[in-house]
Amino acid sequence: MSSINTNLAAMTALQSLQKTSMNLLETQTRISTGFKVGTAADNAAYFSIAATMRSDNSAMSTVQDALGLGAATVDVAYTALESTIDVVDEIKNKLVASREPGIDRTKVQAEISELQNQLTSIAESASFNGENFLNVDSGAADYNATKTIVSSFTRSGSSVSIGTISIDITTTTLFDAEATATGILDAESTTTNGSVTYTVANLDISALTDAADDLADLEEIISTVDGALASVITAASDLGASSRRIELQQTFVSNLMDAIERGISQLVDADMNEESTRLQALQVQQQLGIQALSIANSSSQSILSLFR
Repeated sequence: MSSINTNLAAMTALQSLQKTSMNLLETQTRISTGFKVGTAADNAAYFSIAATMRSDNSAMSTVQDALGLGAATVDVAYTALESTIDVVDEIKNKLVASREPGIDRTKVQAEISELQNQLTSIAESASFNGENFLNVDSGAADYNATKTIVSSFTRSGSSVSIGTISIDITTTTLFDAEATATGILDAESTTTNGSVTYTVANLDISALTDAADDLADLEEIISTVDGALASVITAASDLGASSRRIELQQTFVSNLMDAIERGISQLVDADMNEESTRLQALQVQQQLGIQALSIANSSSQSILSLFR
């Protein structure tokens, strides 16, 4: 039946054209933004997951910064310990040379004193961002023997946790400003024969003679310095291990962030190859829809010919 009030063909063609136009707009939006899920209206579940993971990745970026800061602090301390090893080794060599009877120990002590000053300078300079693992004050109110470096951010359901790497600086401390100093270089020792109290940082052999007791004391001092050298080497090894762990964690965090980005991309990013192909198809459909609507509208004109 033909009707001048209702053009069913035109209505059908118009609905089809409107649907094609909506799909075309959606495809154009995806191409312009690069997202197939740009808002919660597109896909509420995927949008929520992507937003959460983006937030977590931002937190991971902060973790990455913290690891970089921690790595720099550890590297400064490690570099200082390497220099300390060289200086303490030199002091030991001077002491061994001074064991020779008849040597002028006053001149040897002058050299040792300069090396001791160097040890103090190294420990005081081994600071980064206000952190010093070698020169501390264990009696201070804010002292903490365990230094922590933020190393991870983990989500489990609705709860999150922060992981850390701990460094025990009691094994790396060279100087301790507290009254009963326990640093490697300022811990006190006392000789058996002469009851001479000394530390590696302040020992003085200028008054020692070739008397048997003095030589015995000198040998004890040499032994103490050698023990201190071994402790510094151990401290350097410990920091080296911590530095390596931080380096590995930095690599892991970087790779994890990349993996999360790929996961987000799979959820919300538009496939540009697919969208461009879809765009071309929809443009053709739109043109055909316009032609179909035009044909449907022109059919009513044929009714006029019946009245001529």
